[in-house]
Amino acid sequence: MVNKVYLENFESRLMNELLKICTQYRMLEGTLLSTEDIDARWHDIAPEYVADAVPNIADYPTVAIAWAGYVGMAVAHLWDEDWAKHCNDEYKSLYGPAGFDDMDENIVKNVLGFHLESQEAKNIEQMMRRLGETVLTLIRRENIEPQSPMAFHAYARAIKVLFRIAAAIELKRLGYKFEQVNMPNLGGGIGEC
Repeated sequence: MVNKVYLENFESRLMNELLKICTQYRMLEGTLLSTEDIDARWHDIAPEYVADAVPNIADYPTVAIAWAGYVGMAVAHLWDEDWAKHCNDEYKSLYGPAGFDDMDENIVKNVLGFHLESQEAKNIEQMMRRLGETVLTLIRRENIEPQSPMAFHAYARAIKVLFRIAAAIELKRLGYKFEQVNMPNLGGGIGEC
C-alpha cells in the first residue's frame, strides 16, 4: 500500500526546493504561477508522458524527468497563445521528428519560438537539466526501493512538480505575475475547454 501522506510531503519538499532554485536563477519570484487549466491539462497528458518516459528511466533518467518540464512550458505557452484552440491538442503534437527523444528541441523551436542556438534556448536547456538533476538527486535520497510501487508514485509526483514549475517559468517569461485579487462572485464563468 502506498503512503499518501509521505508522497504529499515529498511533493511539497520537492516543490519548495525547485521554487528555491528557480528563484535563485530569477526564473521565478518565490511563488508558483499556475492556472487550473494548465494543471488540469497535466492530468490528461500524464498517462501518455509516463508511457514514453518510463522506458527511458534506466538509461536516461534526467531526460525521463526533465522532459515533463518542457511539456509544462509548452502547455503554458499554448494556454497564453490561444487556449480555446489548443486545450485539446494531442500530446504527441509536441513530439519532434524522432518522437519523444527530441521533444525538447521541438518545443523550444516550434512552440516557444526560439532558435536552438539562441541564448534563450540554452538558458531553458540549462534550467531543465538542473531541475531534472535536482529531482533525480532528491528521489535517490529518499532511498525508495527501485522499481517498487512507491518508486513509481514518487516519480509520478516528481514529474508533476516539474511540469508545474516549468509552466510557471513560462508564464513568468510571458509577463504574468502573482497578485492577490479580491473579486466579488458575479456568477457565470469564462469560456471553458
